[in-house]
Amino acid sequence: MRLEHQIKAFELILKSYDGALPLHRFLVGHFKKYKQMGSSDRRWASRYMYSFYRLGKALPTENTLQRLAVADFLCNNTSSLMIEAYLPQLAGQVELPIPAKLALVGDVYPAFLLEDVFPFSGLLSPEIDKEAFLQSFFIQPDLFIRIQQNHSLGILNTLKAANVAVHDIDEKTFGLPNGTKLEQVLPNQGAYQVQDLSSQKTGAFFQPQKYDYWWDCCAASGGKSLLLHDLEPKIELLVSDVRENSLRNLDERFQMAGLKKYQKKVLDLLQNNDQELHHYAFDGIILDAPCSGSGTWGRTPEMLTTFEEHKIAYFNRLQTSIAAGVVKYLKEGKPLIYITCSVFRQENEDVVDYLQKELGLSLERMEVIKGYQDKADTMFAARLIKN
Repeated sequence: MRLEHQIKAFELILKSYDGALPLHRFLVGHFKKYKQMGSSDRRWASRYMYSFYRLGKALPTENTLQRLAVADFLCNNTSSLMIEAYLPQLAGQVELPIPAKLALVGDVYPAFLLEDVFPFSGLLSPEIDKEAFLQSFFIQPDLFIRIQQNHSLGILNTLKAANVAVHDIDEKTFGLPNGTKLEQVLPNQGAYQVQDLSSQKTGAFFQPQKYDYWWDCCAASGGKSLLLHDLEPKIELLVSDVRENSLRNLDERFQMAGLKKYQKKVLDLLQNNDQELHHYAFDGIILDAPCSGSGTWGRTPEMLTTFEEHKIAYFNRLQTSIAAGVVKYLKEGKPLIYITCSVFRQENEDVVDYLQKELGLSLERMEVIKGYQDKADTMFAARLIKN
């Protein structure tokens, strides 16, 4: 009876979900609508939904519940009623590493192909280890925080006292289990920033100098600006975004972090902004470009089945158009930092080629930041100099 109840809840959500919202936001609304669901029901429904989408488009000819059982087996190290009912021969081996479990699934389902999980693997940036990247989709990424100076020991002790399984990567970066209720465990939100490990690593490309004037032109909620400011507090800073609500979130985040001195503009970078920026010349520009977000699909696996390949070319056009519009405000000899959270060559290396050939920039360094090795997002960053 419990299994039938779980299946019914799963099938209702799957039928209702159309991909218009991120899955986690949809689930919040669904659970509010069906208030009769207890905490255990919500927990199992969430687990099954995320497991199901992590399978991507693998085993397309199998029925939904059989695919769910396979997905739940691959994604978890504890068994479930689904696994025991639909994949009983493997239920006792759920704690094995991912490669071993993939081999077992291949024995039971010879038609299983790992490449079907991520149906765009032929479009990846060449630095990416395809097999390791594809296997990472069966592992929930961690939650990462960047610690403000002098708070590391206090935060570490607080997390340990709350029995949070904390992994201190270095004195400024901690990894935590995804779903950790930080607002309950760490009420002093000014002492840390939630920021993915790979996003933190992009700071190595910045190299700001004292009294530089930098522009974070697609600032969103300001994570890269805060990282830049931590690297060199004595900089001048302009932040802009096309979305006014994102800049309001940025204001709140900056206030909690104690960053008070900055300029802010609502700008559409696809338009001519000379009227707003004609007298500006920057010592550095961060272009954290709009992109497919494919390097973050380990957190949003529903994108494996809802994303359409033609959008990659759309983002490429968007990225090159924005870059062409912002580079003219960069001083000669100064850096443009180009960043995406994409794994696609067309959004990464191909855009860097455009920046060199069409805009005359010189490439100093570029890298795919392989978050799939660290239970983090996978990102791309390049530092280019204006000649």
